Amino acid sequence: MLAADNIAVSFGGIKAVKDVSFNVERGEVFSIIGPNGAGKTTIFNLISRIYDVDHGSVTFDDKDITNVPTHAIAELGIARTFQNTELFERETVLKNLLIGCHIHRKTNLLKDLLFLPSVRVQELEFRRAVEEVIDLLDLQSYRDKVIGNLPYGVRKMVEVARALCLKPKLLLLDEPSSGLNPEETEDLSFWLEDIKEDLGITVIMVEHDMNLVSRASDRVMALTDGALITIGTPAEVQNHPEVLRAFLGD
Repeated sequence: MLAADNIAVSFGGIKAVKDVSFNVERGEVFSIIGPNGAGKTTIFNLISRIYDVDHGSVTFDDKDITNVPTHAIAELGIARTFQNTELFERETVLKNLLIGCHIHRKTNLLKDLLFLPSVRVQELEFRRAVEEVIDLLDLQSYRDKVIGNLPYGVRKMVEVARALCLKPKLLLLDEPSSGLNPEETEDLSFWLEDIKEDLGITVIMVEHDMNLVSRASDRVMALTDGALITIGTPAEVQNHPEVLRAFLGD
């Protein structure tokens, strides 16, 4: 589904990502691990076109997206979350999720202002889609709560829910377990399975919780200092000597 070929980017002479290549298969959970500063989120920013690559290419669904405008990425079927939640703090959970449906909007401003029958039908479709996501992630009790009044862990799950409302083919999750307690993290591992199996969405996850990585991932890529160490199963990667050295030192 996604292929990164020899991608690299530098900031002020510092190489944040150094000629990294990897493939993500359709229907898998692919995790990226590494110490702080390894370049994990930078790779997400290259895929979602927040940053431009210095060289190399990124292909998604047989389409070269290396130079695609940032605003077009969601329309291609790529959704993402962020390390720090990017939600509308003064709106409810329901309204934040409805915003995620925006790219599927088929009406125009005039039709919306007149609230024509086509707008009403579309609104009902969006509401049904949002309620399905709310049920999937067990957010019913928070539906009408204002985001600014919610615990950080719940906000993280609302951001995942909003990304799902885009109906993506590929979901990029940047440290989804950050701020979650152990019980919520365990629930997240089951939700990841549902997202993959029931919704057919491919997932790339940046994550520090190695228990979650082991439970949820099909394959894992390890980075250090912007460079690729290895790619393999969770067990293979966690027992790789270079990975152990990157995390634990000599």
